Amino acid sequence: MTSINQRAELQAKIWKIANEVRGSVDGWDFKQFVLGTLFYRFISENFTRYIEGGDDSVDYANLSDDVITPEIKDDAIKTKGYFIYPSQLFVNIAKTANTNTNLNTDLADIFSAIESSANGYPSEHDIKGLFADFVNA
Repeated sequence: MTSINQRAELQAKIWKIANEVRGSVDGWDFKQFVLGTLFYRFISENFTRYIEGGDDSVDYANLSDDVITPEIKDDAIKTKGYFIYPSQLFVNIAKTANTNTNLNTDLADIFSAIESSANGYPSEHDIKGLFADFVNA
């Protein structure tokens, strides 16, 4: 089998799996959900790398939200434009996603918190409505 045939076969299988996963959800809504999830993961990982600053002794995802001081939050928002508490990180939400009966509500609250973290900062305009397509999908 040529690589072109293998690629076409792989694409067909991936497309079939995607259709099975999305079920009766409209393709556009499903795409918005997948892209929103990938974006949420990206900004969570990016924010974690920023906070840890290459220091292997810092494990931001496992910190308690209570250790975050207003100064840490303020500095992060000034630098990154937004803030994500450890409990709000993608990696922590993903751990319980299969059993969390309030996942949709929790995600909406997290996205709202991320967006509102920029209120009163120069990044407010850029962050406002960032997850609108995802939440409304």
